[in-house]
Amino acid sequence: MRTDYVGAVYGSILAASVVATAGTLGPFPRIKLMLLLLITGVVFWAAHVYARLAGERLLYHPVTWGEVRRVAVREWPIVKVAVPPAAAVAISSPFGLGMAGTTWCALIVALIEQVGWATVPVVRGGATVRVVLVNGAVNLLLGAVIVLAKVVLEH
Repeated sequence: MRTDYVGAVYGSILAASVVATAGTLGPFPRIKLMLLLLITGVVFWAAHVYARLAGERLLYHPVTWGEVRRVAVREWPIVKVAVPPAAAVAISSPFGLGMAGTTWCALIVALIEQVGWATVPVVRGGATVRVVLVNGAVNLLLGAVIVLAKVVLEH
């Protein structure tokens, strides 16, 4: 089965958005932020599975359990990419990071994932250096919007 980079890129942006906005609402204990990341990933994964099945499959043929499983596996990267930012939150305490430092650390991890997951298929597809750089710039721009939202919302 081929890797679905779309879900990974989408999930990375989702995780970055969760981290960026969660810290603006007040103090969040680490466990709540980790759960928020993971639960949001699972909910969006389930929504994607349902939307793909309902939007693409139900119109044309009955859905089998095998089809549900195939779509669920295909969309699973949305959940997988929530784990590294959640892990960054989990390990931030021993490094003496407060909640501000913790959220920035998790946000950076999510943004690195986003750029990485968006770049890998472009490179594997044999894209030119120019296309790889444009792709990276677009993803950095998306990340910059999230960072800007975090900065603006915190002040």
